Amino acid sequence: MNVSLVSGAPSQRGFTMTELITVMVIIGILAAMVAPRFFDRNTFDSRGFYDQTISTLRYAQKTAISQHRLVCVAFAPNSITLTQVASGSTCPGTSPANNLANPSGQPSYVITAPSGVTLSGYADFNFDALGKPRDTAGVSLVAQQVIAVSAYTTPIKVEMETGYVH
Repeated sequence: MNVSLVSGAPSQRGFTMTELITVMVIIGILAAMVAPRFFDRNTFDSRGFYDQTISTLRYAQKTAISQHRLVCVAFAPNSITLTQVASGSTCPGTSPANNLANPSGQPSYVITAPSGVTLSGYADFNFDALGKPRDTAGVSLVAQQVIAVSAYTTPIKVEMETGYVH
């Protein structure tokens, strides 16, 4: 049974041409703005490495406090290495004998940036037994340590007084 508004005319269902064109224009605009983000893997890799770097620095600080040792953070343009020595010593660099084990039990703690992601603005430093950051000579940092991850706008900061990483 056909219901009609005008007597004798069948009811019609569907979209008008204006509605269809409007929806297609909106989808086109969204596709032009959003699609490049989905296909640019470097953005996702940068964010992942940014988060991993923060976690690594927090792990270094917590390990220094819990083991009452000096934990050394050594940077390269595309990696971070953690080593440890007894408190009162200075960091010997990245000697395999002093490698800090990672949380999964591997014998060394090195994180490497994905292809196309780099670090900048860094300087090697240590966390002392109280979790306070110090330069490689063992002197308290005189300025906030700021580390930048390429393609990611927010820098990583290590506070000079508390060692808080954010």
